[in-house]
Amino acid sequence: MTRSRTAALFSSLSLWVLIALIGGLAAGAAAQAYGIPGGTGTVALVEGLGQLWLNALRMTIIPLVFSLLVTGIASIADAAATGRLALKAIVVFALLLVGATVYGILASLGLHAIWPIDPEGGRLLLAGAVSDEAVRQNLGGGGFSAFLTSLAPANPIRAAADDAILGIVVFAVVFGFATTRLSARLRQPLTLFFEAVSETMIVIVHWVLRAAPFGVFALSLGVGLRAGLGAAGVLGHYIAIVSLALIGLILLTYVVAVVFGRVTLGRFARAAAPAQVVAFSTQSSLACLPVMVERAIDRLGVSTATAGLVLPLAVAVFRITSTVANLAVCIYVAHLYGIPLTPGVLFAGGVAALAISVGTVGLPGQVSFFASIAPIALAMGLPLDVLPLLLAVEVVPDIFRTVGNVTADLTAARIVEGRDAAADPEAASGI
Repeated sequence: MTRSRTAALFSSLSLWVLIALIGGLAAGAAAQAYGIPGGTGTVALVEGLGQLWLNALRMTIIPLVFSLLVTGIASIADAAATGRLALKAIVVFALLLVGATVYGILASLGLHAIWPIDPEGGRLLLAGAVSDEAVRQNLGGGGFSAFLTSLAPANPIRAAADDAILGIVVFAVVFGFATTRLSARLRQPLTLFFEAVSETMIVIVHWVLRAAPFGVFALSLGVGLRAGLGAAGVLGHYIAIVSLALIGLILLTYVVAVVFGRVTLGRFARAAAPAQVVAFSTQSSLACLPVMVERAIDRLGVSTATAGLVLPLAVAVFRITSTVANLAVCIYVAHLYGIPLTPGVLFAGGVAALAISVGTVGLPGQVSFFASIAPIALAMGLPLDVLPLLLAVEVVPDIFRTVGNVTADLTAARIVEGRDAAADPEAASGI
């Protein structure tokens, strides 16, 4: 499947999933008011089909995350080995990601403190989403020593079977870095194997996501049946919270560009605007690459060599909004279920979010939603049952994800360039 066909598929799929969510809630509300043929037996069948679809997605999480992390770390190591400029870019990406992760946790906690979830609306939303595994054991319950122990699983196979995702992530990261110490004769076939595994898992996820409208309809029917349309307000609140966290990151990125990129605010804003417009309309960082390169060279004083290396590398391995948005989703789920967010839980989520962001760059929106958020949720001890409903309204936050990524890519290019943008008369004259 070509990249353009994949983009078209998932663009239309997002619309159909959203329609399925609305239709399921409406159908469930109607069944609540007027009854449903077959009664509880029909409801159980429909919800069982929805749970089957969710389980089909969950079965790909462990092998997909492990293989993506191994190949992602290998690609970053290869890029860093190509020269000092690439290594400097990787360091800048890493620092920006860590800063974004800290911001993401603080911003989400602050937004919930200012604008909490309506308790009744949250109860209604979960009424049809709770399963037998609804509330997992919170990671903070075992104390800090238990948390440290979980970072190095004695039996990785057992950890995978138990969904001990944080230990699997740590093992995958260590495994990935260890492969970079092997000779090319051994490293290449190993990397190729894990690349094949990840591509196979993505194919399976594609197959499962083709049925996403049916799966989301089945799950949302149960919510509508138990909650009526009262859950719709919580979904709108979710969209607002995640979008506001991303908008805050975008604004903070402007500050970083001015302070560390040594460029004026007006100049950076004018240079970034065309790329942001493309990002808003396409939700694809790759589609923005040509205009980003042109604006960085002509308007931001970035040299051709720097722009030609840093920006493609950023599109390939750097996605700053990943940690912010994914943590915002997980923190929202925690508040929905009333799960305490202890420092240990937040630290586990932050570590998982940073690691997962390395491997899931470049995946289509729906694939990356589950491949990145589900492992973080598992690391934080959160249930996954409500994620399909949140996936259905991911269309709006995804716009801000892409705009934020493009803005951060230009910021990183400006920082890597280093010299004061005002010292470039050719670029200055283009403003």
